Amino acid sequence: MEHMGLVSLVPPLVAVVLAIVSKNVIIALFSGVFAGVLLLVGGNPLTATTGVIGDYLFPQLTDSYNAAVLILLFFIGGFVALMEKSGGGAALAAASVKYIKTRAQAQVSAWLGGILIFFSDLGTPLIVGPVFEKIFDKLKISREKLAWIIDSTASPVAVLIPFIGWGVYIMGLIRAEFDKIGISDSEYSTLVHVIPFQFYALLTVILVPLIAFSKLDFGPMANAENRVRQTGKLYWPESKPLRKAEELKEYTTGSKTILIWLPLTVLFITLFGLLISKGFPMKPVPGGDFRVALSTAYLFAAVTIIILMLIYKVKKFNEIFDIYTTGMQKMVYVAATLILAWSLGKVIEEMGTAAFIVEIMQGNVPAFIIPAILFVVGAVMALASGTSWGTFAIMLPIAIPMAVALDAHMLVCIGAVLSGGIFGDHCSPISDTTILSSTGAGADHIDHVKTQIPYAMLNATIALISFIIAGITGSTWTLIFTGGVLVVAVWILSKRNKIKEVRAQTQIS
Repeated sequence: MEHMGLVSLVPPLVAVVLAIVSKNVIIALFSGVFAGVLLLVGGNPLTATTGVIGDYLFPQLTDSYNAAVLILLFFIGGFVALMEKSGGGAALAAASVKYIKTRAQAQVSAWLGGILIFFSDLGTPLIVGPVFEKIFDKLKISREKLAWIIDSTASPVAVLIPFIGWGVYIMGLIRAEFDKIGISDSEYSTLVHVIPFQFYALLTVILVPLIAFSKLDFGPMANAENRVRQTGKLYWPESKPLRKAEELKEYTTGSKTILIWLPLTVLFITLFGLLISKGFPMKPVPGGDFRVALSTAYLFAAVTIIILMLIYKVKKFNEIFDIYTTGMQKMVYVAATLILAWSLGKVIEEMGTAAFIVEIMQGNVPAFIIPAILFVVGAVMALASGTSWGTFAIMLPIAIPMAVALDAHMLVCIGAVLSGGIFGDHCSPISDTTILSSTGAGADHIDHVKTQIPYAMLNATIALISFIIAGITGSTWTLIFTGGVLVVAVWILSKRNKIKEVRAQTQIS
């Protein structure tokens, strides 16, 4: 395997360091590409600049697969913007409020609301939080608990759905690496088969109802819950919530539930109807046909919601169309990130970065431990940079070739990168979803981060053990073990809490 030696590590290291320092994925990825090309052309900055643009960025745009992915992202962006602004999500969540009588029901309802709004990881906190905050206050559940629940149903849910923006972005990264290595497998089927190995995201989603029904709270979250139950105070004296209760009206104004369930129904019927006509699920559907079906589904769903918004007089047509095009414009950042990620992957390939890492690790590191290493490295990077997408962009072009060369389980390695990115992003105080979860719940941001970390660490510890086991077996049955360990851990912690409460009451009496 040819490589440039230690120098081949420069592009990903530059990208990682700048992602952490600048907190900007675009700057980090572009700098990584430029640094690599500068080394490839012998140090001439002008030649490197023209090379980056002409030999790396332009070819990504002229590639038919890449162009189809970018167009699909714009369709998704427009649809998501309409769903967020229609008020349908808030109406659906509000419709369930009248049935909520207990603390457990409130927590599970907020959890279900976050899952139902799977199409927008950034919209989930701003839609679900304001709807449920008064219910939580009435039932004396802390704002920190609400922030944790909506944060647990934002990116951890989004990364599990293959046909939204997250899935399309990740599939684009996977396809680029498969093409370089010569793997003909469908990136869609690959991502679907990775889902059972996304241990951290799955554990995070599962933990919420377990906590709700077991009435378990530990760490700073227990203190926050006790504060609300015993004193009725929403915040600590030093807390500074990120928003006031009357804000975010655009997400919570009265609307109709049909504005969310009918467009999603049209989306699913169109998507699976077109795929079934191509032989799905009995035979694999070519990637091009899948992207066409998905683009068509999002277009039809967008048309449906536009018509509904006009019928129910939510907004005027010009306003609706502006929302749609603005949503498309927001995808420019994602598109730029993806183009630079593809370019960085090409630079890394030409410099032989993965080959160099493989040469160092071969014979020194057992293949089964590779997923655990990828999980930890991805987590550290995402925690420091606050971006899971940037972590995926830098890590997947290294992880996939490593898995092939070291004979590690490919699906487990991809799952480890995705899980590491989500865990780090989940704990990072500078992550956009973490900040928006604090905002949506009307919680103090630092209080949210402090109360969430112990729960995230519990999930991460179990996930790390699971990646070691899956690295050995490669079996999806590892997920059963993972879920079982979480249930046992919650049961043990719950028992310990009850024993402490009994002892405390005995001492008082």
